[in-house]
Amino acid sequence: MNNSLNREDSLEEDPRIVEARKLIREAVADHVIRIDCVRPPDHSLQESYDQLLKQFGELRGGGLYYRYLGSGLGNGALVELVDGSVKYDMISGIGVHIYGHTHIGMIDELVQAAISDTVMQGNLQQNLDSLRLCDDLVRIARSSGSGLEHCFLSTSGATANENALKMMFQKKHPADRMLTFRNSFSGRTMALAQLTDRPKNREGLPTTLSVDYIPFFDNDQPAQSTKASLAALSEHLHRYPESHAGMCLELIQGEGGYYSAPREFFIALFDVLREHDIPIWIDEVQTFGRTSRMFAFQHLELDEYVDVVTLGKMSQVCATLFTKDLKARPGLVSQTFTGATSSIRAAQFILKQFCEGNYLGENGRTLQIHNRFVQHFERLHAENPNSIRGPWGIGGMVAFTVFDGSAERTKDFLNRLFEAGVIAFPAGAEPTRVRMLPPLLVMLDKDIDAVCGLIENVLTESRFSPDLP
Repeated sequence: MNNSLNREDSLEEDPRIVEARKLIREAVADHVIRIDCVRPPDHSLQESYDQLLKQFGELRGGGLYYRYLGSGLGNGALVELVDGSVKYDMISGIGVHIYGHTHIGMIDELVQAAISDTVMQGNLQQNLDSLRLCDDLVRIARSSGSGLEHCFLSTSGATANENALKMMFQKKHPADRMLTFRNSFSGRTMALAQLTDRPKNREGLPTTLSVDYIPFFDNDQPAQSTKASLAALSEHLHRYPESHAGMCLELIQGEGGYYSAPREFFIALFDVLREHDIPIWIDEVQTFGRTSRMFAFQHLELDEYVDVVTLGKMSQVCATLFTKDLKARPGLVSQTFTGATSSIRAAQFILKQFCEGNYLGENGRTLQIHNRFVQHFERLHAENPNSIRGPWGIGGMVAFTVFDGSAERTKDFLNRLFEAGVIAFPAGAEPTRVRMLPPLLVMLDKDIDAVCGLIENVLTESRFSPDLP
């Protein structure tokens, strides 16, 4: 990519700006150095903190999941709350803050974005930053053989998914149905609520999209589950011939509980979809950047099959990548906002860290982090076989089950874990699992050890507590 057209270089390299950035880095470093371990709340702040939480809950129309209001400061995997407490952030905004908290390099990048021309970039007016980000994403997506040629930026994963839907429906008109896996999650818009296999999430909503669900892979019964999935797919295709605009799928089910499947399972389904000329859409809003490759479809070597890929969360700016066959006609895809300048610069920074650092590959830091968690959880299970099982997931996606896996028992555990100093979140149902999306770019071995130590303490406390749900 030719960088000679960067008109911002002269401003960013102005000695006054360079000095200002240096002073900001020094000031931030001085303030975050005190955030070095888990700390309980400051009791003198409790009353005012309770009032803030109540006010925010009322303004939102519903209470917060956790008693969480950040102070705006953190240090790596640690985050400080307004009540003075410090906790390990193992959910990172459900996968967003992959760079952790108060990352000096990220702040330096955001300062440069702050002096740029506009706060928001959009479909009508985009800076050179947008071009470079799209070029980076397409280049990475094509690096191992995919046919993805185009990239459209958006401000949310849901919007990226909506754009994918529109492209496929336009391409396959008059097809009016979609295929997806059971236990899938695609978003909460009117259309995506139908594509998501959570009926309770769409209570009171009209049906906007016809969706046929296929059972996902069962690791306990690999051959039988593959056969069952193929049979369900064939049944839907026979019942509604030439009516499916595409199939949307997660290669690792995120909200569903971090269920994964081998390459062979997906190829068996994809070959059938190819026979019926049905586009294949991989939803990587949660998996992007969390396997041995930047894309999970690359991790599983499925490049030749993908027609559309959506990504988000850790990338800050979301995007829809697609082949030339799915290129939309004018007017179908357009947005006032495609991303904040700060988000676009942040995305470029994060991609650079992954591509130039030792994070990717079979021996990369991402899988090292996962393997260290695995070692801890295997020990915990051996010592407490009735209290904890797992972990499940791949790379930067880690999930485990506590006790009976009920929603009530799991939430009680999560609340106790939060109070002890670790932030995690639930996923899936029957069983409900505890999931973690650690901040990979700053996660240290000592952080993993400390987090697992706190999990062990809470397991012991919960097992012998008389007030369990």
